[in-house]
Amino acid sequence: MLERTNDFFSEQNKHGLIVFDALDRSSAEWQTMDTIVRDLLRVVLSLKRYPFLHGKIFLRDDQFAGRQVTDFPDASKLLSTRVDLTWALHDLHGLLWQLFCNGTENHGVTLRKIYEEITGSPPDFTAEVWSIRDNVKRDEIVQRSLFAKIAGEWMGRDRRRGVPFLWSVGHLADGRGRTSPRSFLAAIRAATEDTSDRYSSHFLPLHYESIKYGVQKASGIRVSEMAEDYPWVQMLMQPLQGLTVPCTFDLVQERWCNAFGRDPKTISFAGLPPEHVDAEWHGIRQDLESLGIFESMKDGRVNMPDLYRVGFGLGRRGGVKPAAKIPASRNPSRTTTLGNH
Repeated sequence: MLERTNDFFSEQNKHGLIVFDALDRSSAEWQTMDTIVRDLLRVVLSLKRYPFLHGKIFLRDDQFAGRQVTDFPDASKLLSTRVDLTWALHDLHGLLWQLFCNGTENHGVTLRKIYEEITGSPPDFTAEVWSIRDNVKRDEIVQRSLFAKIAGEWMGRDRRRGVPFLWSVGHLADGRGRTSPRSFLAAIRAATEDTSDRYSSHFLPLHYESIKYGVQKASGIRVSEMAEDYPWVQMLMQPLQGLTVPCTFDLVQERWCNAFGRDPKTISFAGLPPEHVDAEWHGIRQDLESLGIFESMKDGRVNMPDLYRVGFGLGRRGGVKPAAKIPASRNPSRTTTLGNH
């Protein structure tokens, strides 16, 4: 069957790509999950003999890193194709201006003028698409000037409040310092809408208070995404609502014990359970740190990045307010890929 399919694509001068994703939905047991992932990797490796057939597998960190799923012959050939899907600061702002320059009607015209004013040349136009130049995609100094043109220099009246170019990404990072493009774009969209609603007379398209509001909105979206991928996370976060971080882990564990009992292994988890549940509550802490939800401070206390703290309803002195406090009138995962492509 594979030979016939490969011959078909060869005759058409085309390539077939088979994509595998959401493997966590295929089992509620880690041992079975490991078998599924390992055997799927072996299948995709076998496609290498067919030049017109290709496979791509999306895996979460906990399905791949540190697990014995590549203990088979020639696995190194597959590992050489591994790509970590992470976005640097310049990647996110490059994506933003790529979208800005392709804005519709007068919006796009205005944003392209700003782009040309700062960079010295207009974006390239090919096949009905505007494209920012490669050097702009990587030059954070130019990108900072571009963002300052629409959001200003500071997150307040002076430099003590931070720089919007950095603040808008940094406050959307998880505990491993990673910000997803979906969260970033959602925050900017919410910030533009809020500026239009509450600060219509502001001299810039983005007000710094609206950028903070955008973080609140993006945090809620990210929490919903996390609940889809890891249903147990939201269940364990509910008893922590109202808690102020940083705090001792004893305080976190006390709330969990009051809600679920002293042994997390007795909890009925939906889908795949926490990976280290056998290590009891400290194992749960390890899993939440691996996901970037918890951060362990040097003094042993637990902290949470704003991206999750806000959405899960925890507080922090001087931090962005929890999403639960957003007035109703204003309410409108590192991934690895492997394959033979």
